[in-house]
Amino acid sequence: MPLSTPLAPAADQSLPPAPTAIPDPDGHPRFGRFAGATAAIDWTRLAAPYARSAPWRHFHHKRWQYVALATEEVFCGIAIVDLGWTSTAFAYAFDRVLRAEVAGYSQNGLPGMGARVASHANGDSAFRWPGSRIHYGAVDGQYRLALRCCGFEIDAAFAATDAPLLLAVGPVAGGAVHATQKSPGMPLAGEVRCAGRRYRLDGGVASFDYSNGLLARDTAWQWASAHSLALGFNLQAGYFGEHENALWLDGRLIPLGAARFDYDRARPLAPWHVHTDDGLLDLQFTPEGARREDKNLLVAASRYIQPIGHFSGWVKAAPGAAPRRVERLAGVTEDHYSRW
Repeated sequence: MPLSTPLAPAADQSLPPAPTAIPDPDGHPRFGRFAGATAAIDWTRLAAPYARSAPWRHFHHKRWQYVALATEEVFCGIAIVDLGWTSTAFAYAFDRVLRAEVAGYSQNGLPGMGARVASHANGDSAFRWPGSRIHYGAVDGQYRLALRCCGFEIDAAFAATDAPLLLAVGPVAGGAVHATQKSPGMPLAGEVRCAGRRYRLDGGVASFDYSNGLLARDTAWQWASAHSLALGFNLQAGYFGEHENALWLDGRLIPLGAARFDYDRARPLAPWHVHTDDGLLDLQFTPEGARREDKNLLVAASRYIQPIGHFSGWVKAAPGAAPRRVERLAGVTEDHYSRW
């Protein structure tokens, strides 16, 4: 039988260690939330009722590697996406003092060309296009990101800490299964170069989101993520339910309940209220600006906005614990719909 972890936080809130591989040797997807990294995700080995034919997997298998780099001065988001039948990548640099995007890159690949996304969170991922390249890789807990895209350049390095990754695995309505790995905040060094400016990343915080699943043709979500070295969180409402909701607090990984996003879709730069049903997180998000992109590729389409800003409010390690204040923690929210 598949291993499972209740989604409601338990009394001690500890998560079991991540399995070595997904699915298990019998093809069961091992649904649940875990602490740590898995070394392999291979949906070709799925057993019934989640097994799918090779043609179905080709069109429904989605993988992406997203990295966030944050300092008091600049916020960068970088993504490499393998859609199975095609690929895409984007990157941006947002000046938090000017409250403006100072560099942006977006490029679709071709079927079988452009992107390579690893089969697990600690592998190598890359995107190449004439005049552009993005490479992300990890060796023994040391992560590096190099980007060269039309005058926009990033060299970033960050290292794993004692706080564990989150691994979440669960079913997806209209699709089959999904797995994601979210990182805590990690100490950052490096530099961003664009528009005649140089932004030092030293002393900042990096985090990443690696996702790998057999998803529905129409997929939508709201998302929020922000990290310091001592405190961070990941929240999602949409296609993956509450599976990936988690809080990192002083090195501990704490599962959270369902997330609620109260915001005005017509005014995404107005304040957001983000909270969880278990009473462990209640935050106000103040946007400083946003990256948005809408695409219509005839057979596929997406609507995407990612406000950049800061969170203030409180979090708790347990229902009876004293609230921990959150003050101007840099991060993002997101409202995303894809037909892919």
